[in-house]
Amino acid sequence: MNYIHPVDFAAFDATSERVTQALLGPESGIQSCEVNCMKTPPGVGSPAGLHTHVVDQAFYILRGTMNLEVAGETFEAGPGTLVFFPAGVPHRNWNNGPEATIHLAINSPRPDPDRPFGHTVGEKSDSL
Repeated sequence: MNYIHPVDFAAFDATSERVTQALLGPESGIQSCEVNCMKTPPGVGSPAGLHTHVVDQAFYILRGTMNLEVAGETFEAGPGTLVFFPAGVPHRNWNNGPEATIHLAINSPRPDPDRPFGHTVGEKSDSL
């Protein structure tokens, strides 16, 4: 089992695209949660817009500033900030700043890979 899971910051810096790196999940031998590291470039945000999940989700901001809407309230979170989205609470995030945002996304319990991870709220009805 691999107990160390470093983030590949060079891979984030090498592209201007939105990128996700899986750090912990079933392939790591962990069953209780899932951890990804994500880069969100300026002007980009949640692909589905406002959405919900059937699991709890937390973001820990490593770089940049993230704009958020959670349960109808808007926030701005910078490096060193933990953001929590309880299961079923509508939320979205976007990057309104000049530099990319990098954050850890922690899902608990681990989402069922056979079910949609999230559901769009509002006009869209697609599952994530």
